[in-house]
Amino acid sequence: MRFATFLLAALFFGMAGYTQTLQTITGKVYDEASKAPLTGVVVVLMNVEPAKGTVTDIDGNFKLLGVPIGRQSFKVSYTGYEERVLSGVVVTAGKEVNLNINLQEALHALNEVVVSYDKAKDKTRTNNDMAQVSSRAFNVDETKRYAGALGDPSRMAANFAGVGSGNDARNDIIVRGNSPTGMLWQMEGINIPNPNHFGSLTNTGGPVSMLNNNNIDKSDFLTSAFPAQYGNAVAGVFDMKLRDGNHNKSEFLAQVGFNGFELGAEGPLGKKKNTSYLINYRYSTLGLFQKMGISFGTGAAVPLYQDVNFKVTSKLSKKSEVSLFGFSGTSAIDFLGKDVDSNNVALYGGDPYSDERNKFGATMTGLSYKYHLSDKTFSTLTVGYSGSMQRYQEDSLSKADYTPFPRGFGKLTNDKVSLVWSLTHKVNARNNIQTGVTYDKVGYNLLNKEIYPDGNEDIYIDRGGSYGLAQSYVQWKHRFNNKLSSVTGVHAQYLSLNNTYAAEPRASMRYVLGKGQAIGIGYGMHHQTQNIYTYFVQTNTANGPLLTNKNLGLTRSHHLVLSYDKNINEHLRLKAETYYQLLGNVPVEQRASSFSALNVGADYGTTDVDSLVNKGKGYNYGLELTVERFFNKGYYFLLTGSLFNSRYTGSNGVEHNTAFNTGRVVNVLAGKEFKVGKKNNVLALNLKVSSVGGRKITPLDFAASQKAGKSIYRDDLAFSEKQPDYFRTDFRIAYRKEYKKSTLEMAIDFQNLTNNKNVFEQYYDADNNKVVTEYQQSFFPVPTIRFTF
Repeated sequence: MRFATFLLAALFFGMAGYTQTLQTITGKVYDEASKAPLTGVVVVLMNVEPAKGTVTDIDGNFKLLGVPIGRQSFKVSYTGYEERVLSGVVVTAGKEVNLNINLQEALHALNEVVVSYDKAKDKTRTNNDMAQVSSRAFNVDETKRYAGALGDPSRMAANFAGVGSGNDARNDIIVRGNSPTGMLWQMEGINIPNPNHFGSLTNTGGPVSMLNNNNIDKSDFLTSAFPAQYGNAVAGVFDMKLRDGNHNKSEFLAQVGFNGFELGAEGPLGKKKNTSYLINYRYSTLGLFQKMGISFGTGAAVPLYQDVNFKVTSKLSKKSEVSLFGFSGTSAIDFLGKDVDSNNVALYGGDPYSDERNKFGATMTGLSYKYHLSDKTFSTLTVGYSGSMQRYQEDSLSKADYTPFPRGFGKLTNDKVSLVWSLTHKVNARNNIQTGVTYDKVGYNLLNKEIYPDGNEDIYIDRGGSYGLAQSYVQWKHRFNNKLSSVTGVHAQYLSLNNTYAAEPRASMRYVLGKGQAIGIGYGMHHQTQNIYTYFVQTNTANGPLLTNKNLGLTRSHHLVLSYDKNINEHLRLKAETYYQLLGNVPVEQRASSFSALNVGADYGTTDVDSLVNKGKGYNYGLELTVERFFNKGYYFLLTGSLFNSRYTGSNGVEHNTAFNTGRVVNVLAGKEFKVGKKNNVLALNLKVSSVGGRKITPLDFAASQKAGKSIYRDDLAFSEKQPDYFRTDFRIAYRKEYKKSTLEMAIDFQNLTNNKNVFEQYYDADNNKVVTEYQQSFFPVPTIRFTF
């Protein structure tokens, strides 16, 4: 463990040459509702003598010089607006800090409400001021700090109440018992494809995220009854925002970790510094781990991937700016029969008489124009292009001499041109209105077939074409007084593929009880189109293929949420939510079976089921609890617990567990920072313990499997068998050393510290006539080095 030796040496010898370092803090202050810049806002660095502060200029920008490194707090105040405090902001020598701060206008200027507020880390407020229930913000610090997150927004979100995972191989987001395919991913307002390496067209997760946490700004995560601007989703929303590059000076980053070898750069373009750029590139680290003899659970198969994330922002005038942003990534992995070790079952398994080659890709580029029509009206117009590709080829190998014979081939591609427009108008301090339109023109080319030894083929899908998806919304927020507020709205969508449409009411209310307490209620009707693959699965007949799924309607979901928040003190918060979700119009088979589209996404492969009808149903209900101590005085903790039930009814008329009904999820996270030697250097210890109820699986029919020579499952007992509970402990140790103009950060994530054997799957091995149990990731240390300068 050379890295561990290096880390320990740095801890004891890396303190020499300490120099007191000062940094610059920049930022912009906006009106929360109208997004108009605020002039003359006072920004003060707290807890220093003498006092240090500055004011915003005519464009709402500020620059505060001479800020000591370490965790700092800032007070932001402006006449007629609610005062806010940003605490725990990490200031390092290697990178300037840029803060984007939204202030809310006070209803009564002579009786201002003082709120202790941390906009960059406040867990009670989101970027979207229309979200009042089942929502929270997150930031890049959490993706890096939490043990086991590995800089991945999805793995970080798995710590939140109501979110489950229990799958070490993928970062799927399972919200309140829903399939991960019910998630909506957005980047700067554009609906994007699966943003994960090795992510298929029919799923929303993957082993490694393409989204680089070094580019992410404060973003929102919503789990139910979301505002009217979000559509075509029944489970949750990841609303990602990208930060701007540094407008004042060039900065660079070099990093090596689980997510790859990484290089990054940002800075101003041009002499006027009205334009900034930000770019980060990564290449797979896992190949290097394999060469070092470190097994990460995939056997001899080596995942290879690379990605780039970027954003360029230019201020055109005092009222307008334009930004170009996006990401692109490719990945590949081969499972070759000659590499399979029958004595060592790997995470992804492997057939010694089969070769499988896989390639994946995804991309998104957007161009956004923002314009302030007035101090109260703000508009955004964004155009974008996105696409994804999945290609696989499978060959059977002769048991005599390993001669390959084609067994299957698939290539699934889709691309999308998007137009997104929104308009926000602040009527007054009590009322603001937002409306918008989204149109996606989707193109597709889908081929998936099975090849038999005699040369015959079963073609599951072979289609190309295009269709449109149009969405629109309007929503209104009204503040009755300082305690009571409401948000109402309606969302509509239309799918040109089969002329299906829906109109969806949304509403929420929040009431402040006093003494740091608030209650909320939210309702939303939500619809979602089926996966593009599902529409074009073929029913092969003597007269040719039929598209028996093409006219499927939209899956419908009703969400009802009750919430309770209590700020026990400035740094400690309790939140409880209970919810009920009713799902209808769910695709099921025409014949009697246990199949339901609510379970799609539980497996890796495509679902080649034809002759579907919208006659299925399901429901989810549960209770969630969060106790969180925000980072203060060197430590934090987060306790989340969820109890829930997730059930569905197929065309057989029988009520079953869904594939995601684990029943409970409990997460315990805690961390402590220690100042080592000089106050520049920090040692951080972070712990995570997760316990998830066992997954529900369909029992294997051993006798039928023996007869068929492959795994056969009991459809009549779908998802009736419970796997052992999932348990995992992760521990992260990190060290940050500050130099005069640079910062070195080193860390080791000890994944599955107790080496608990969590079941991954079970299948029938025809060659050895036995049931094989595969296990998930064993103990695995993940080192990271990050240098900013």
